[in-house]
Amino acid sequence: MSEVIASVAVEAGERSNRSSSKAFIVSAGAILAITGIAKVWSGLGQSKLLAVSDPILGIQFGHLMLAVGLAEIVIALVCFFSKAQTMALGFVAWLATNFVFYRLGLWWMDWQRPCSCLGNLTDALHLSPQLADTIMKGVLAYLLVGSYASLYRLWRQRFR
Repeated sequence: MSEVIASVAVEAGERSNRSSSKAFIVSAGAILAITGIAKVWSGLGQSKLLAVSDPILGIQFGHLMLAVGLAEIVIALVCFFSKAQTMALGFVAWLATNFVFYRLGLWWMDWQRPCSCLGNLTDALHLSPQLADTIMKGVLAYLLVGSYASLYRLWRQRFR
């Protein structure tokens, strides 16, 4: 009898892990869709900043915004439409890790300007660049920790 109860408890825990992972994946997809659209929109704009070269990659910010924005939109679509949770979480973790290394590179170079991660959307929302940068750091932490924690939970679930 206790084996049956333990089996039911394990199955309920696995369902809970899958549903919490799915909720994270949908929220990450929504975040990436919004930020991706904002980057593409801004990358197609006329701002003089878009012609400036990125200090790490050496390409124009406009091209970088377009490329990263499109990558975010593609990963958002994977989050929304793929049934493979591990793949969606892997893409989110990969992108968030790249953003962390990019920000670490800027910090290492003593880059003092706030990240223009949301492009023109900050102007439309009347957010200061500093506040937008702080918000995006929080979003990055959410995507990074959430994706790796969800991947870890799914990995542990497989090996029980």
